[in-house]
Amino acid sequence: MNAERDLAPLAPSVVRALNDKLYEKRKVAALEIEKLVREFVAQNNTSQIKHVIQILSQEFALSQHPHSRKGGLIGLAACSIALGKDSGLYLKELIEPVLTCFNDADSRLRYYACEALYNIVKVARGSVLPHFNVLFDGLSKLAADPDPNVKSGSELLDRLLKDIVTESNQFDLVGFIPLLRERIYSNNQYARQFIISWILVLESVPDINLLDYLPEILDGLFQILGDNSKEIRKMCEVALGEFLKEIKKNPSSVKFAEMANILVIHCQAADDLIQLTAMCWMREFIQLAGRVMLPYSSGILTAVLPCLSYDDRKKNIKEVANVCNQSLMKLVIPEDDEVDETKQSMTLPAEPASEESLSKPEAASSSDELDIAALTHPLSFLCSSERIQVTLNLDGIVQVLDCHLHDTSIGMMTRIAVLKWLYHLYIKTPRKMFRHTDSLFPILLRTLSDESDEVILKDLEVLAEIASSPAGQTEGHGPSDGSDVRPGPVELHVPARTGQLSSSGTKGLECSPSTPTMNSYFYKFMINLLKRFSSERKLLDTRGAFIIRQLCLLLNAENIFHSMADILLREEDLKFASTMVHTLNTILLTSSELFQLRNQLKDLKTPESRNLFCCLYRSWCHNPVTTVSLCFLTQNYKHAYDLIQKFGDLEVTVDFLTEVDKLVQLIECPIFTYLRLQLLDVKNNPYLIKALYGLLMLLPQSSAFQLLSHRLQCVPNPELMQTTDNTKPSTGFKRASSTNIDYTELLQHFEKVQNKHLEARHQRAGRAEQLDRRVIL
Repeated sequence: MNAERDLAPLAPSVVRALNDKLYEKRKVAALEIEKLVREFVAQNNTSQIKHVIQILSQEFALSQHPHSRKGGLIGLAACSIALGKDSGLYLKELIEPVLTCFNDADSRLRYYACEALYNIVKVARGSVLPHFNVLFDGLSKLAADPDPNVKSGSELLDRLLKDIVTESNQFDLVGFIPLLRERIYSNNQYARQFIISWILVLESVPDINLLDYLPEILDGLFQILGDNSKEIRKMCEVALGEFLKEIKKNPSSVKFAEMANILVIHCQAADDLIQLTAMCWMREFIQLAGRVMLPYSSGILTAVLPCLSYDDRKKNIKEVANVCNQSLMKLVIPEDDEVDETKQSMTLPAEPASEESLSKPEAASSSDELDIAALTHPLSFLCSSERIQVTLNLDGIVQVLDCHLHDTSIGMMTRIAVLKWLYHLYIKTPRKMFRHTDSLFPILLRTLSDESDEVILKDLEVLAEIASSPAGQTEGHGPSDGSDVRPGPVELHVPARTGQLSSSGTKGLECSPSTPTMNSYFYKFMINLLKRFSSERKLLDTRGAFIIRQLCLLLNAENIFHSMADILLREEDLKFASTMVHTLNTILLTSSELFQLRNQLKDLKTPESRNLFCCLYRSWCHNPVTTVSLCFLTQNYKHAYDLIQKFGDLEVTVDFLTEVDKLVQLIECPIFTYLRLQLLDVKNNPYLIKALYGLLMLLPQSSAFQLLSHRLQCVPNPELMQTTDNTKPSTGFKRASSTNIDYTELLQHFEKVQNKHLEARHQRAGRAEQLDRRVIL
C-alpha cells in the first residue's frame, strides 16, 4: 500500500491494471490515465503532468517486470494523446523511455514500444523534429529487427516520420548528417534499405539541400550499391541517379573536388555496377567541373587506364572510361607549361599523399603548399570561379603513366593510352616533361619490344617527339650537354677514344646535317636504339626495318641514317655492325619512305649529299656487298668496279654469296630502273658493265647467275648504238670528277675495315675450335 501511495496521483486500481498481463486491462488503465492528464492540462498543472510521466517512465517503462514495462508504454502513449498540442513540452520525457524499450529482448515489448512511439509522434507532429536524430537512430535499429511484427510496426512509424519531415521546413539537416554518415555504413540489408529510403525522401524535399552534404555520404552510397539484394541496389541506383541530375542542374554549387577521390576509389571496384556507376559520375565530373579535376588527374588515370583494356563483357565500363580519359586529356593546355611560383597559393587542393609519391624533393614541397591551399579555399566557391589558377600535378601523372608502362600485365589498349598521354604531355607541356625524360627514356626504349605494332607506333611517336622537340635543346635537366651520350658498360661497344660522339670533332659528325628539329636527345636515342638492336637480335630481325622506316616518317631520314652510320663506324661488335648495315641498306634501297633520300644520293649534286655518301660509305664498308649497292645507287660505277676487284682478296663465304645473289635480285627491281637504262649507253658507262660482269664472275652457276647473265646479254653492241653526237662527253665521268670525293681514300678505308672483319672471323673460328677440343677431351 505504501508503494501505491508513492505512485499517486495514479489510483491503486490503475497501478494494478498497468501491471496486469492482460492487454485489455492495461488498455482500461491507459484510458484512466488519459482522463487524469486531461484534467491536469485543463488546470494547467504542469508539475502533476511531469510527475505522472515520471512515474510511468521510472516505475513502469523502465521496470524489471515485462508486464509493467508494457503498462508503462501504453500509459505514456495515453499521456501524449491527452496532452495534444502541449505534448511538445514533454517530448523528451515521453520519448526516452520508449526508445529504451526498442532494445528489449522481448519482441512483443519492442512492438508495443513502436506502437507507443507512433501515438506520441502522431500527436506531436512537427514538434518531434528536434528529437529526430534519436528517433532515426532507434528506427534504424528496428528496421533490421528479426521479428516481422516489430518490423511492420517500425515501418508504420517510419512512414509517419517521413510525412512529418516532408511537410515541415524546420528539419535540422546539419545535425542529422553525422548520424546519417555513421549509419550509412551498416552491412544489414534492412538497415541499408531504411537509409536509402530516407535519402530518397530528403532528396525529394525542395527546402532540404542534401547536395551540399553529398561528399559526406557518397562513399556509403557506393558501398550500398554493392549489396546482394537487387531491390536495394535498384533503390541505391535511383538515389545516385537523382543526385547526378541535381549535379547537372546546379554544377556551380557542387563540391566536385571533395568527391573526386571517392569516385577514384570506386572506379576501381571489383563490382561491375559500382565501377560503371562511379565511372559515369567521373565522366560527368570531368565534363562539368573541367580543370577543377586536374589536381586529381593521377588518381583518375590510375582508375581509368586499366579499364581501357576490358573485353566485351565489360564493354560499357570500357566505353565510359575512354570518354573520361579523352575528356581529362583535353583539360591539359599549353598554359600548364608555364612556371610561375607565385600562383602556387592560388591553386586547388592537390591529391592525397598516397597519390602524390613524387619522385623529386622539390615536387614534394610543392604538394605541401597545395595541401595548405586545400584547407583555406572552400571548393564550393572555387568551382564557380574561373579566375582561380589550377596547377597540373604533372609529377603525379608521369609517375602513374610510368608505373603502367612498367606493368607487363596491362592490356594493349592501356599501353596505347599511356603512350598517347605521354605524347600529349610532351606536346602541351614540353618544358616540364623534359624534367622526366631521363627517367622515362629506358622504359620507352624497352616498349619497342612490345608484341603490338600499334604500341610500337605510339612509342615511336613519343620518342620522336622527345628527339625533335625544341624544349630538349634548352632544357637544363638531362643530357643536353652531350655528357650522357657516351655509352656505358651495357651500351654499344664504342671505343673510348671517340668519346663524346654528340660533339663535333669526329670525322663523321663534321658531315652531319644541321637540322634545327633535332635536339640533344636525338643522338642519345639513336645510340640506345642501336644498343637495343644489338642486345635483342630478334627485335632487329622482326621489327628493325619497321621501326626505322617509321622513324624516317616521324623524323628527318637523312639525320637518322647519318647518325646511325656514324655510330656504327665506331662499333666494335663487327658482326652486329655488318648485320645492321645490311638492314639499313635494304631499307634505303627498298622503302618508299626514303624516295627523296635516294634521289638525293643518286645525283650527289649538293655538298650535303656528298657528305652523306661519304658518311654512309665508311659504315657500309662493314658489309662489302652493301658498299657496292651504295655505289650503284649513287652511280659511282667506277668505284663499284674497283671494289669488286678487291673482292678477290676477301674470304668468300656462303653468306657473302647469298648477299651478292640478293643484290642481283635488287638490280632487277624498279629502284634500279635508271641503272638498267644506262646499260644502253655502253660508251659512257663502261664501268657499270664491268662491275656487273664482275658480280657475274663472283656468282656460282645459280638462278641469280642466269638472271644477271640474261640481263648482260641484252646490252647492245656499242658500234650499233653510235649516234651522230659522238662528241658528247661521258656524264658518268664528268659527275665523278665534279664531286671532289677522294675515292682512293675510301677504297683504303674499305680494305682496312674488311681486314678487321677477317681478323674477327678468324678469332671467332679459333675460339670455336678450342671449345670443340674441350668437348672432345
